Amino acid sequence: MKRVEELRVVNQPIRKKDYRALVTGQPVYTEDLAPRDCLVVKLLRSPHASALVDTIDVSRAKLVPGVACVLTWQDVPKIRYTQAGQSYPEGSPYDRYILDRRLRYVGDPVAIVAAETEEAADKALKLIKVKYEVLEPVLDFRASLDNPVLIHPEDDWKELYEQGADVKRNLLCHEDSADGDCEAVLADCDVVVDETYHTVADNQAMMETFRAYSYLDAFGRLNIVPSTQIAFHVRRIIATALGIPKSKVRVVKPRIGGGFGAKQTVEAEPYPAIVTWLTGRPAMIVYTREETTTCGCPRHEMEVRVKVGANRDGHIRAISMYTLSNAGAYGEHSTTTVGLSGHKAISLYGKLEAYHFVADVVYTNLQPAGAFRGFGATQGIHAVESAVDELAHRLGMDPAVIREQNLVRQGQVMPSYFGEVNTSCNLDRCLARVKEMIDWEEKYPRRVLPNGHIRAVGLAMAMQGSAISGIDVGGATLKVNDEGFVNLLIGAADMGTGCDTTLAQIAAECLEIPAEQVVTAQVDTDTSPYDSGSYASSTAFLTGGAVYKCAMELIEVIRAEACRQKGWQKEDTDYHDGLVEHIPTGERITLAELAYPSECGGKPMFATANHTCPNSPPPFMTGAAEIDLDPETGKVTLVEYDAVVDCGTTLNPNLARVQTEGGLVQGIGMALTENVRYNFDGSLVERNFLQYKIPTRQDICPINVEFAPSYEEQGPFGAKSIGEVVIDTPCPAIANALENACGVRIREMPITAEKVWWALNER
Repeated sequence: MKRVEELRVVNQPIRKKDYRALVTGQPVYTEDLAPRDCLVVKLLRSPHASALVDTIDVSRAKLVPGVACVLTWQDVPKIRYTQAGQSYPEGSPYDRYILDRRLRYVGDPVAIVAAETEEAADKALKLIKVKYEVLEPVLDFRASLDNPVLIHPEDDWKELYEQGADVKRNLLCHEDSADGDCEAVLADCDVVVDETYHTVADNQAMMETFRAYSYLDAFGRLNIVPSTQIAFHVRRIIATALGIPKSKVRVVKPRIGGGFGAKQTVEAEPYPAIVTWLTGRPAMIVYTREETTTCGCPRHEMEVRVKVGANRDGHIRAISMYTLSNAGAYGEHSTTTVGLSGHKAISLYGKLEAYHFVADVVYTNLQPAGAFRGFGATQGIHAVESAVDELAHRLGMDPAVIREQNLVRQGQVMPSYFGEVNTSCNLDRCLARVKEMIDWEEKYPRRVLPNGHIRAVGLAMAMQGSAISGIDVGGATLKVNDEGFVNLLIGAADMGTGCDTTLAQIAAECLEIPAEQVVTAQVDTDTSPYDSGSYASSTAFLTGGAVYKCAMELIEVIRAEACRQKGWQKEDTDYHDGLVEHIPTGERITLAELAYPSECGGKPMFATANHTCPNSPPPFMTGAAEIDLDPETGKVTLVEYDAVVDCGTTLNPNLARVQTEGGLVQGIGMALTENVRYNFDGSLVERNFLQYKIPTRQDICPINVEFAPSYEEQGPFGAKSIGEVVIDTPCPAIANALENACGVRIREMPITAEKVWWALNER
């Protein structure tokens, strides 16, 4: 495999392949592509956090002109399934029906209406008469475990493998892992920090809401066109929910208007699918912004208790963590997110003598949680990186210095990261460089300005992973066509991240042709090679690995076809620069010259490969924040944010930079403005972008991003992932800066002016 200095296409800032379509507003998204005669699908949703449908009368709704069907729990298959898009067997429990008589949160679907127009659908919804038996809800996740009120009392709840669940206790998952005698080591430490940190259920807030349309083709197959990250998982989940063969389902993924993990859940697809299957009519559902916010799948609320023990010289000897995670009403992704809160936070520290990680996930009668960029690691890293700063203060040490002494380094075994060896790591370089960028030595810990405001800096480290080791699979097919251009077929979804471009760069680098000569096709489960999907920071590393393997196999196919056409011996040939050279004579034949004869009586030149990996090499980063605190009001303003990332070789520096900046902005919003609060009845307070405040361009300070690339031998051309690690540092870095500014520690995100003001006055 080429080293970085030899690369000609990879590691270059090539424009995204679809940039022109995106900036000119061409129709590329789900709703743009739907047939004009699609039925409009809408959902009647529960007004109660916990209730049973006593009676439901849809007779008047069915009489509305233009209404094609009204479906209740009595009209749809009664098959348990999960909406979580994960490799089979899913870690998430099968705890849903398409429609259920038992309703478990405000917004749970009660009925499906499909009509010719939106007006007819809205009118029909208002005419459905439901009598509810309102039940007592469980709204506090701290009170859920062993509560006499059960969220899932049914007998047909099931999980596909044992994870410590006990639904009679509202317990969805229990994990306990350790290395060494953590309690004994903590007892022997000079200083122990023991604190609890809380993160709320942040919303992904992607611009394109949940949506999908469906139709029956000429062969009677159910075709679904959703805005999704997980086309192949959608096929399996819909077939399971409807009780039909998977061969009857085809999924085609168009351009996605953002996902950030939300579209790893099959949120909207079941409803038009069941309408089309039962009526034979094309159908489409488009969630409103309020539905996406209140009936989606936000980040898991977590409360994390951390104990960090160290000697007086700053040697961190042990970390103990207990995570309590709020699944909400259903269990999508809950069992997998909670583990990351510990395994990817504790592992940042490489000199531990012991660790202990315990986690519980509980059901509540709140909006079900799901996947969100960072996937549990964000919550755990906030807790651990906050606790380490508190430890540094108690020891009288510079927080940067205590990290320099203890951070994980290349070659170390990481017991808390499933015993993996850290095969590529420049975390020390990331930390050193970000200190220079933020001017740490000059600005730490704080400065008082003439107007009374306080400037302070804080920093944090993070690590993530590169795909789910030994489980998820990347796939790629490459095919040489007329004139020598190459089709790249993948099953991974470009969500705006640019993987259609970066994966084409990998293929072009291997084949030694221009990237423009590689045409990337959108995902179609009928024609694309199987791929787990775009989640878990997998695309660059795992699907990129598949593209690399596929391209190397294609080169051998190309050489064989050249020998067939020219009568050469394969061992006498070499492939380079998009051509095959006959070494003894120096004669050359290009891809363009080979292509047409190979299709007309020869052997078509194509290859398919998949790729999985027994390891998940972590990317690393360090982020540093400078804040301005107004002590009179408690208002915290971010002045500057600097970040240095080790994602291995950057496949495309421009796209990697944009990914980093976007993730940092999401993390900054999580730290300062994005809040999720529930009313006493379980309804969500923040229901739109006026209430749920994501940062705008005007809110964001200068963000400076650099890279400190290591070289990961297991990745394509040395690459690791970048998609998730970039969101993990803002919460702890900003919280740490605040404590440096005024001695106040806010342990619950977001950090609002009100919380800071009260804390300052209480102190």
